Amino acid sequence: MRIEKYIEHTALKPDTCIGDIKAVCKVAIEYKLPGVSVPPLYVKKAKICTAKTGINISTVIGYPFGYCAIEAKIAEIVMAIIDDVDEIKMVINLSAIKNNDWQFLANEINTALPIIRNRGKKITVIFETSLLTAAEIISACDMYGAAGVDFIQVDTGFIENKLVIENLALIRKNLAASIQIKVGADIKNYTFAKELIKAGANYFCCNNSLKLIAESLQKN
Repeated sequence: MRIEKYIEHTALKPDTCIGDIKAVCKVAIEYKLPGVSVPPLYVKKAKICTAKTGINISTVIGYPFGYCAIEAKIAEIVMAIIDDVDEIKMVINLSAIKNNDWQFLANEINTALPIIRNRGKKITVIFETSLLTAAEIISACDMYGAAGVDFIQVDTGFIENKLVIENLALIRKNLAASIQIKVGADIKNYTFAKELIKAGANYFCCNNSLKLIAESLQKN
């Protein structure tokens, strides 16, 4: 199985610099990867580096913990849209979930979604599943599935998750088939990547794409 078509190349470490952005864009172009994910600061640069390639440029909102005010997330979204981002990746507000405040979460997505849709952009909602119960994951799938988001992403990659495959399978089971799933956990090797695809992943977001591609080429 060739896995290049599943890889969204990321550069989201805290000390990401312009050189990192140039490097991930170069890899994405060379191997025809579907997307690149960068911090909000570098959306413009990534768009320039990938101009006329069709590569999807996404950025993160409320990253990595998601517990900022709705107004703060909206401000980040608006700036990313101004910079011509293709896809917004918004981290779910974990504090609201733990407070069982689903009305807050409904207000958040219902405020953000029209702004994103009116500009023809896509939206991913990121669940930090290692910090959620199965019941919370299912309720979140119900809410964001009903909202009609484009993608749900399993984890930011910021926190280690030993149950990522199980949580991925749970999300796939409780989400409409029209909504695709990304995985942001640490993708250690080609074998693990295949297991994620089998469990329902449509894309995985990783910073070790070259290693995965090399393993894929050796095995195919």
